[in-house]
Amino acid sequence: MFDWYYVGQYGQLGPLSEEQMIELIESGVVVPETYVWKRGMHDWVRADSIASFRSRLVPHIPTPPPAPSSGVAGSQSSIPQMDPVSKYAMQSYYSQGSLGHHGLVSPSSRVLAGILQIFLPGVGRMYLGYTAIGVLQLVLTLCTFGMLWLWPFIDGILILAGTVKYDGYGRLLRD
Repeated sequence: MFDWYYVGQYGQLGPLSEEQMIELIESGVVVPETYVWKRGMHDWVRADSIASFRSRLVPHIPTPPPAPSSGVAGSQSSIPQMDPVSKYAMQSYYSQGSLGHHGLVSPSSRVLAGILQIFLPGVGRMYLGYTAIGVLQLVLTLCTFGMLWLWPFIDGILILAGTVKYDGYGRLLRD
């Protein structure tokens, strides 16, 4: 059953099955500090508070956001208070740095994705985790008897040129 949601790099994502959530946990996309929710729960909770996820979670130490530039040093009164989901989103944004979401490098290869995309329209995008775009490119190419092959072809060249830097899970692509 597709009951799970989580707050990721691109906002609230879901619904997902428990098996899909476990795959995201094992690949490092969902970390202990990730907020999750399931139908029937009153509020969002951290992933490490869910018993079935806890044993699979990889520990992650988030990088704190930069100190506020306004206000008196050491004074916490000038810092606005945020709800836990917004606070997590801000921490995720600042912890991305140059290595992508949560500092992870994708197991996917940019070169392989580009080559797949050029020769098999949409397959390169699906390989990177952009399933909807890949399926759309493939279907449009097939439905137009190859006339719209130019879109995935140019997309493959752009992937090879390095304009696509992250996979569908926000992890930095390797060469």
